[in-house]
Amino acid sequence: MGSRLKEWARFVKRDVHALYLAARDSRTPWYAKALAICIAGYALSPIDLIPDFIPVLGYLDDLIIVPLGILAVVKLIPAEVMTDSRTAAAAAIDRPVSRNAAWVIGLVWVASIALTVWIASSYYSG
Repeated sequence: MGSRLKEWARFVKRDVHALYLAARDSRTPWYAKALAICIAGYALSPIDLIPDFIPVLGYLDDLIIVPLGILAVVKLIPAEVMTDSRTAAAAAIDRPVSRNAAWVIGLVWVASIALTVWIASSYYSG
């Protein structure tokens, strides 16, 4: 049961990325692009319709809304576009992750926030 659930989660993750890629493809109709971006954005967003801390109901959106949204969008996207997008998404999952790049991006964010705070404090203090 656990391995089946992990496999299903891997397919959902791949399909969310594939929807994002399909939304960027010129062969995808505009209405499918709009819905694909909404579903991919919702799936990747930390904000849920039903907060996860609510027992049982909190995970319903992750278990029902996202997969149903994916199914709806896949029906709107041409089959060859979805096949190409799934192939590209599967290849992206197999790529190595650069932890050094994540650290650099994090440091850039921290430096930007610190600079903003410093500028704002000097502006408002005098």
